[in-house]
Amino acid sequence: MTVSYCMKFAQSHLILLSVSAMDATLQLRSPAPFPARSLAPTHPQYPCHPSSHIPSFLFHRSHFHSVTLSTSSRFPSSPVQSASSENQLSVEVSTETSEWAITDFYALRKDVEGTMKRIVEIRLSSGMQQLEDELAALESKAADTALWDDRAKAQETLQALTDIKDKIKTLEEFQAQIDEAETIVKITEEMDSIDTGLLKEASGIIKELNKALDCFELTQLLSGQYDKEGAIISITAGAGGTDAQDWADMLLRMYIRWGEKQKYKTRVVDRSPGEEAGIKSATVEVEGRYAYGYISGEKGTHRVVRQSPFNSKGLRQTSFAGVEIMPLLPEESLNVEIPDEDLEITFTRAGGKGGQNVNKVETAVRITHIPTGIAVRCSEERSQAANKVRAMIRLKAKLLIVAEEQRASEIKQIRGDAVKAEWGQQIRNYVFHPYKLVKDLRTGHETSDITAVMDGDLDPFIRSYLRYKFTRMASHN
Repeated sequence: MTVSYCMKFAQSHLILLSVSAMDATLQLRSPAPFPARSLAPTHPQYPCHPSSHIPSFLFHRSHFHSVTLSTSSRFPSSPVQSASSENQLSVEVSTETSEWAITDFYALRKDVEGTMKRIVEIRLSSGMQQLEDELAALESKAADTALWDDRAKAQETLQALTDIKDKIKTLEEFQAQIDEAETIVKITEEMDSIDTGLLKEASGIIKELNKALDCFELTQLLSGQYDKEGAIISITAGAGGTDAQDWADMLLRMYIRWGEKQKYKTRVVDRSPGEEAGIKSATVEVEGRYAYGYISGEKGTHRVVRQSPFNSKGLRQTSFAGVEIMPLLPEESLNVEIPDEDLEITFTRAGGKGGQNVNKVETAVRITHIPTGIAVRCSEERSQAANKVRAMIRLKAKLLIVAEEQRASEIKQIRGDAVKAEWGQQIRNYVFHPYKLVKDLRTGHETSDITAVMDGDLDPFIRSYLRYKFTRMASHN
């Protein structure tokens, strides 16, 4: 039967075909409880049968109300054939998914075994039994009624007690998390099929656990006197003019983003804006456990190479900025007596926007330690007296660090430790052009992902520096 003949037939029996096609579809999709009636039209002149004369595409659901013939494909597959091909495709997809799930499972089991071994090593090196003995001894001291006769000693004992408890709790949490991941692996091995939801849950546990283990291992490298304290970050623009001031502002944002990622509390307490862009200097307080220990390695000169946004010709520019790190110490722990004759105190008007005292009253305080030349400035408080107190705290903290580094018995013998932000003094290079690279010149650690670094991803550099520092200390001992 020709195509034109079928078209004429379809036009004359459109309603009949639609009803018949619907009936056929229903019978094909669900088994009938009685013999299916014939789908052929009963017109005596056209004794057609759907399997021989009427094209199968007329019985497709999408052609109930319109008939379209294509010269390229006159006889599309029937619903049964489509369902068969779809089932075959789904079987192939499910098989492929199953193979991927099995691969993921074996990789997960390997990760669990490696992490478990790592936890065992950490618990052994930490000495759980020794920690429990120290905890019992400190709890006995804390229960003594005479403990508070010496307030400073009492606070030191309570802080040590808190540290021991936190360390034991952390180690126990590590074991509990790895046990949970191991249980998921064992359950998956006993199941007939692989539950991808359980695999994702276990994979997430292992990922977060490894991050926590990295952080714990870093804290074991922090043994300095002030490593557990917060930090004060001071940034100063160096050689490079406006570009250097803009670079100092970029470093300020980088350290603030790092503090936020570590869930530390950051606060810009002093900021001196540049004439055209950026900042001349800024000071940030970072409050959090081990903040100083982590960030102390950032002290030094940071060099940037980039196409200058302030040069009309877009030439490559090299700029510098100096970073100094001090511990954020509580006032009661600063047992440093500084003679008044060694201090030069000046008062200036605070800069910034708005406020009754800003640019009207000399509330900003600058204190210079004459023997060393170390100077600090404070302007964030509203009163001159409050700024003076905070400036003295920062000066004492800085003097303590300088004294520790110089191993001097008297502060008068210290001759400064200022960072020179110029060529040849850098600790790290940041190259934006003609290629992208951040490289620490002390440890050799480098990365091409400069965007992530400027967004506060400093952990790889911090880890490499702490290991470098620990290795140096071990070799000297």
